[in-house]
Amino acid sequence: MTLRLTRRAALAALPGLAAPAIARAQAFPSRPVRVVVPFAAGGAADSATRAITPGLSQRLGQPIVVENRTGAGGSLGGGEVARAAPDGHTLLMDASSHIVNPALLRGLTFDYATAFAPISQVVTFPQVLAVKNDFPARSVAEFVAAARARPGTISVGTQGNATAGHLGLAQFGRTAGIEVTHVPYRGGADAARDLAAGTLDACFITMLSAGPIVDSGRARFLALSAPARVSLRPDVPTFAEAGVPGIEISEWCALLAPAGTPAPILARIYEALEATLREEEVQRRLTGLVAVPVGSDPAAFARFLTEGRQQMATLVREANIRID
Repeated sequence: MTLRLTRRAALAALPGLAAPAIARAQAFPSRPVRVVVPFAAGGAADSATRAITPGLSQRLGQPIVVENRTGAGGSLGGGEVARAAPDGHTLLMDASSHIVNPALLRGLTFDYATAFAPISQVVTFPQVLAVKNDFPARSVAEFVAAARARPGTISVGTQGNATAGHLGLAQFGRTAGIEVTHVPYRGGADAARDLAAGTLDACFITMLSAGPIVDSGRARFLALSAPARVSLRPDVPTFAEAGVPGIEISEWCALLAPAGTPAPILARIYEALEATLREEEVQRRLTGLVAVPVGSDPAAFARFLTEGRQQMATLVREANIRID
């Protein structure tokens, strides 16, 4: 179904609201659009946001202002957007913690499932299993065999507790039936540094973080946590290809609006985003970040969020994952 048909169907379902909704959409945006990134400047979410904002600004006809509101695992910035006016002028560029936080954080002042209107999953950042250069395993099968032979002795770093890397590692461990020692860091770059120094046996982090030390010959990729190989590293197999199916937890970034934002405004933002993601320059920038453009429509993204929250709640509970 095309976006044009989706918008008509949405308005047809609300005939009494169609005319006012169309009027609000035609007036949008009437001032700069603020995109709240609930993570630090320079990180994956921030970099992806800044890669797409020039195109969004051009298509929406207003400046895009990116604001970093860090804290509480991304829920601080999320709460700010949840409380914002639902008029399309305040948006949230969230990450995979969006579906993990409900299972981890206590005392949230908003409900992730109802506080936002999904617009699109923008990009994914595949996770990889990488090992130090002198680690004996040269494949996932050999890594699993080594872990089974020495339970709990292989150290694997991630970008932190309850991150996509930690969740992917937990899923890998449970699926493969192995036990390793999880070493959480405060970012993938820190974990990659220790992997390069040889003080870690392996890392489960983004390909972006691990790439430089692999290119320098100080580490090796074993497998990619994604449904398919990525063009920038076509020689790295997926976990499924390596014999361990179902390991597809990736870091991702997505655009959301406050709940109650009119459907025509959401549709206009999505149309601008979808066109922006087709730009060659934007694709070049995202490829440089080892990010895979997605651009799912609001309905598909909503389904992804529902399924993801259920999956993460189960994994967090069964793997006994706790936040820092």
